[in-house]
This record gives sequence, C-alpha cells and structure tokens, in this order.
Amino acid sequence: MRILHTSDWHLGQRFLQNDRTEEQRLALDALLQLIAEENVEILLIAGDIFDLGNPPFGARRLYYQFLTRLQGTSCRHAVIIAGNHDAPGMLEAPKELLKSLNIHVVGAAPDNKEEIMLLLYHPDGRLEAIVAAVPFLRDRDLKFSQAGESGSERIERLKEALTGYFQEMGALSAPFAGSGVPVIAMGHLYAAGAEASDKQDNIYIGDVENIRADAFPAEFSYVALGHIHRPQAVGGIPRVRYSGSLIPLSFSETKDEKGVYLLDYSGSSLESIRFIPIPLQRRLKTIEGTLEEVRQKLTRFAAQPREGLQPWVEVLVRSDAILPGLDALLQEYCAGMDLDLLKIRVEYGSHQSLYAKTEEEELASLEPLEVFRRRCMVAGNAPENLQELEQTFRELQAWMAEYEDEMEE
Repeated sequence: MRILHTSDWHLGQRFLQNDRTEEQRLALDALLQLIAEENVEILLIAGDIFDLGNPPFGARRLYYQFLTRLQGTSCRHAVIIAGNHDAPGMLEAPKELLKSLNIHVVGAAPDNKEEIMLLLYHPDGRLEAIVAAVPFLRDRDLKFSQAGESGSERIERLKEALTGYFQEMGALSAPFAGSGVPVIAMGHLYAAGAEASDKQDNIYIGDVENIRADAFPAEFSYVALGHIHRPQAVGGIPRVRYSGSLIPLSFSETKDEKGVYLLDYSGSSLESIRFIPIPLQRRLKTIEGTLEEVRQKLTRFAAQPREGLQPWVEVLVRSDAILPGLDALLQEYCAGMDLDLLKIRVEYGSHQSLYAKTEEEELASLEPLEVFRRRCMVAGNAPENLQELEQTFRELQAWMAEYEDEMEE
C-alpha cells in the first residue's frame, strides 16, 4: 500500500497582490505526475486547501480540476480535511457527490466522532486502510472553556481538550489493531517541537504548541499533519510529520525544500517514509547588502540561466544614511532584468527596518495578530497588558469564524 501525504496548498493566495494561479496549477500538475509515477493508492490532504474561506473562482477551478484528473490515476481514495484557512461549509458542499468518487471530505468535526473514522475499501470489498480524519478543531468542537478561568488555565484546558480528542480517536481505532491494514490519523494544528520558517499564525489561544507529538496515540502508525509549511518529523518522532506546503508561501520559506511524503506499508506495518521534492515553479529570492552589493547581486541573479516562471525578489538594503528615492532607483536598475522586484526594505545603522514599498504591501505581508499587536503598541498599551489583549483578540477571531460558518450553513 502506497500513501501520499500533502497539505497547505493555499490555493487562491495572492503574494503581495500578485496572482499565483499559474504557479499553483504547475505545482498540482507535478503532484499528479508524481501520483501516477509512484502508483499512489491513497492521497491524504491535511488542510488549508484554500487560502481564504471564500476562495476565488480560479482557486476552486484548480481544486476541482485536480480531483477530476485524480480519477485517471492509480489513486483509489483521497481524504481531505479542512484547515483553519478553509470554510467547512464551502469544503463540504459537494461532499456526497465526491464520496461517490471515493473522495472523502471532512470540513467540520461531527458530534459523533465515529463519523470521521473512515474505513477505506478496495474495489474487491477488502478493507485496505483506516483514517481518523480530524479537521481543524474549533472552540465549539473542543468545548474547553469554563467561566471564571484565568488565561493560563484556559490554555491548559485547551491542550487537554486537543489531546483528549485524539486519544478518543485512538480508542475508536483500537478494535482495528489486528486488521492488518494501515491505521492513520490526520490533523491540522501546531504540535510541540515543530519548526516554522516564519511566524505561523497561532490558531488557538495561548502559546503555539497545542499538543505534544508523543501525545498522539500509539494506535496510529502515522500522523499526517498540516499547518506548518516546513516538511519535518515533529519532536524527533518519525511517525508524526508535517508535509509542508507545495510552494513557498512567503520570502521566509525560500530555503525550505517543498514536497510531499510517500509512505510504503506492508499490511499494517509502515515500512518506509520518503520525502519527494516537488519541482520549484517560481524562484523566490531575498537579496541583502549595501546598495552597491545589492546591485551586484541583482545583476548576477538576473544573469543566471533558469526555467519556469519569472522570479520574485525582495531586497534588504543596509545603510548608515537615509536613501531618498530608493524604490524608484532600484526599480529602474532592474528594468529589463529577468526578475520582478516585489519588495524593498531598508535597515539603517540603528537596525530599524523600514519598507520603501507601499503601506498596502506591508500590511498584506503581516498576519492579523501582528497587525493587532502593533496597533496596541501604537495606542500606548503597556507590554505586560499585551497577553490579555491578544487572548481577547483570538477569542474574537474564533467567534467570527464560528459566525461565518453558521452563516454559510
């Protein structure tokens, strides 16, 4: 049995207001080619299929085109869970139709956990895999909050609730221990020990480490996670892994190799785990140095032979003096080069980093929590008050997400 683990496609993402549809289409084409070449039988997509809850038409078309073309491959089953960026209602709208094609979609956690303990059957009627398909769990799914709790108490109860949820899924899978088939869990969260390329948005209150890697029940021979964009085993435990994103989603991810994990099973035994790179469709490059060094590096980079889409570049210029008109100067310097200069930063001797691009681009590069944090500081809030303010902001985000889900339903 050969299984492929992927996640965090973020279809529909705009990169500093630039469209990525072609880049994402090429990445999905490469993924389909890999599935065909490696004779993959089960595909696991661990959340954040889309970048927005209400994705644009082009993103939806990419998604459904991929699922349609998947039918012509060796892949007999696909299991898709929602991430924190996905709208459960939107993802589950064609659920029954897709199920007839052996594409199993779990957008929201049901009241009865047995409903997401998926039994996957071979066309000849044999059971061939069991997947505990746990989507991103919202506050209402965990029901951890109690009146009168302090912030630290709520954080601990959240961790207990998340751990307890997966332990219950482990208990539900226990009867299949002797079935001779893979027993796998899926999830979308931030596990302790994971390393992110940049500040991933913390999808729950409190600290980012919501569950320990060793807390996933031993009944699961593999735990396919989404949310962190860097591929890795978590906490030194090989069976608990993030596959990472298919393409770099920010300049901070340019050094990460992008790809998927291939799992080879013999019966219920996980024989091997292989990381398979996905070809880079567009180079993202950060160039740093003094103004003269940046110019030289831009010239050398533009002269390099390459394939694929035109590279996107950011530069960080270090200077002890104010550089008026830097944006226009560098854009003019790059005119005619085989690159698109998207972002320009200046770091002065005081180490204060300024953006020479527009305020809109600066805002687009920040997570909502970071925008809120900076606004609080500008308003004069003391640093010691930020934790409580951030907790309130997270609660408001969670409430808004639940409200949007209800409106969609």
